Amino acid sequence: MNTFGRLFRVHIFGESHGESVGVVIDGCPAGLTVDETLLLPDLERRKGGIQKGTTPRKEADFPLFKSGIFNGKTTGAPIAIFFENQNTRSEDYTSQRSIPRPGHADFVANKKFGGYEDYRGGGHFSARLTTGLVAAGSIAKKVIGPSSIEAQVIEIGGESDPEKGLQKAINAKDSVGGIIECRVKQVPIGLGEPFFDSVESLLAHALFSIPAVKGVEFGSGFDAARMFGSENNDSIIDPNGTTKSNHAGGINGGITNGNDLVFRIAIKPASSTPKEQESLNWDTNTIESFSIKGRHDLCVALRAPVIVEALTAIVLADLFLLDQQAQRRHTD
Repeated sequence: MNTFGRLFRVHIFGESHGESVGVVIDGCPAGLTVDETLLLPDLERRKGGIQKGTTPRKEADFPLFKSGIFNGKTTGAPIAIFFENQNTRSEDYTSQRSIPRPGHADFVANKKFGGYEDYRGGGHFSARLTTGLVAAGSIAKKVIGPSSIEAQVIEIGGESDPEKGLQKAINAKDSVGGIIECRVKQVPIGLGEPFFDSVESLLAHALFSIPAVKGVEFGSGFDAARMFGSENNDSIIDPNGTTKSNHAGGINGGITNGNDLVFRIAIKPASSTPKEQESLNWDTNTIESFSIKGRHDLCVALRAPVIVEALTAIVLADLFLLDQQAQRRHTD
């Protein structure tokens, strides 16, 4: 439920307003140079309160290594990393407990866990838990070596100019969604397996775990459905598999083909919006008007590129290790 991967295994834990959030990484190779300075740049990119339109909640997010690192190197044992929650305002959520937020996990979490869930700040459903994923992603990037991953916001609120799209949300005093594109360069040929362990399947599985993600497309994605086959096919132009175009997004038959891995994700508007809404008050069983209080992102897509990079690195690290394992079997 909270674990992903086969060889490079990532387990996240914590709640938004609990004592801490964190991650345990199992299967990381020994001998990698890992310390706080490796993680801090990506953790800084994930923080709120830095960009306009993001939550004013600020956490130090300093990684506390509890195991798996010795003398600045990975030991091969599980790596446990904690992040303390120090800037919580739980009273904001106590006051609105009677009205589950539309579009959020409040209602389903209450039904699934019988009212025992930690509802403060979304509890275990909060994007606060992506802190651990970003930390794991920073280490996974070391595992995948020369491959480079870059994700960026390409659209906010339907506008190709993200600043213009964000201003629409500010003017409307409402939340807004966005689209992020990710590109991975220097991907070796042969990662992934047909059908259930295809690169698309594994990446989509991981990416949909990011709160608010509602769509994933690879290469030309849905536009390919509007093309002729001759238009969508990528002509191979050299023995290395380089293609003239890249409508496939670097994947054929579920396996990387050596070209850039390209995909986009759609992120919905944040459920917690200052705009007045109506929802059920489950204490009185009546429909009431209400407005969300507290500190929230107007556009969660703004902080998501580094999270997308992290999940991509985690998936690729697992595939790299699986590929190395298969190659060793072939040579034995």
